[in-house]
Amino acid sequence: MAYDVIVLGSGPGGYPAAIRASQLGKKVAIVEKESLGGICLNWGCIPTKALLKSAQVFDYTKHASTYGLNIADPTADFPAVITRSRGVADKMSKGIQFLMKKNKIDVIMGTGKLVAANKLEVTAADGSKQTVEAKNIILATGARARELPSMKIDGQKIIEYRKAMSLPTQPKSMIVCGSGAIGSEFAYFYNTMGTKVTIVEFMPRIVPVEDEDISKEMEKQFKKQGITIMTNSEVTKVDTSGEGVKATVKTADGEVVLEADILLSAVGIVANLENLGLEELGVKTEKGKIVVDAYQQTNVPGLYAIGDCTPGQALAHVATKEGINAAEHLSGHKVDLLDYNNIPGCTYTSPEIASVGYTEKAAKEAGYEIKVGKFPFIASGKAVAAGATEGFVKVIFDAKYGEFLGCHMIGMNVTEIIAEAVVARKLETTGYELMNAVHPHPTMSEALKEATAAAYGEAIDI
Repeated sequence: MAYDVIVLGSGPGGYPAAIRASQLGKKVAIVEKESLGGICLNWGCIPTKALLKSAQVFDYTKHASTYGLNIADPTADFPAVITRSRGVADKMSKGIQFLMKKNKIDVIMGTGKLVAANKLEVTAADGSKQTVEAKNIILATGARARELPSMKIDGQKIIEYRKAMSLPTQPKSMIVCGSGAIGSEFAYFYNTMGTKVTIVEFMPRIVPVEDEDISKEMEKQFKKQGITIMTNSEVTKVDTSGEGVKATVKTADGEVVLEADILLSAVGIVANLENLGLEELGVKTEKGKIVVDAYQQTNVPGLYAIGDCTPGQALAHVATKEGINAAEHLSGHKVDLLDYNNIPGCTYTSPEIASVGYTEKAAKEAGYEIKVGKFPFIASGKAVAAGATEGFVKVIFDAKYGEFLGCHMIGMNVTEIIAEAVVARKLETTGYELMNAVHPHPTMSEALKEATAAAYGEAIDI
């Protein structure tokens, strides 16, 4: 069957690309080998947030007396928490099915492989094959957990994020290797549920892509919660022959052996490029990613690629925008190109982390003379009332022109607040305008205004 557009992969990049192409009048099919919504919806973004919400509610109940409430000895039903998370994912996947029908998009279940620039061979679960063709094909094949030689994932004692979301029983102890968003979120979840957690991070600080002040605050809060943190450390060997795992960890002070029930490997991801037919078509790849231009075009005419299989940030919202841009470009529609320096990053621990733009170090390295402002949530009336005074908002401006260079937050609900900074930077808002935009009181969001005022020496509440 012939289409205008075929999208390979139905994750947060693929399904929006298909919908946008359909909106623009194209006949569209989407090919998916497992479940509509991809990893993000079924095994990533959405179900992890359900787990984290359960942990947060459990933490609230344990500290209910802080709010003048009496709850006697709350306990966690770990299998029920996992079941709820899977239910949330299933509900969202059904929502994608509805959207496909609503937008008249054909769903073809199976594994796709390029046999030409405009042809895809799809192998169904029963082994049957069909060939579909289109004027344009969008590759949205995503990524999977990276496996290191020292930590071969066996799905039992050495696991990755997918297994961490569906363990049948709660481990008493866990080693988490890697403290990026995935590692930190699972460390928070399991620790809050009662598992003894140790984070092993190769870099000098946890959440290493964040501003240094954020990393310091996150480490302080994690230690306060009872998580053991080892930075400048590397797991060099894991022994799984016993009941649990014995991990040999190389540190600045020598080797130590850690014992735990489970080791979670959260050391990054690798793009799904195998068996796609890329080599046969001469599709250019570099460092394990498909090379694309600003419109998501590969070097092969009519073939686009988006999301985690391309060089941009491996984030769901990046994939969504790239998918929409690809659909608009192949439809001859005007495209609003992505500014990869204005992409928000979020980590859904408690406290949450959210950031966008330059870190303080990066701004200095880029040659800017800067103004920096910070506002601690301990000085926020809303934060005090909510019992969530941990963290702060940090803003960075160009001293000469007032350009909003970066924003970094750690605290309650900051993943919601960061959107204001993204829009402000998109509109080229200056510090002066941010400072003089009236924010509602009392809210967590007014911390952004206060931090901006602090950068200009005009803070009122600190």
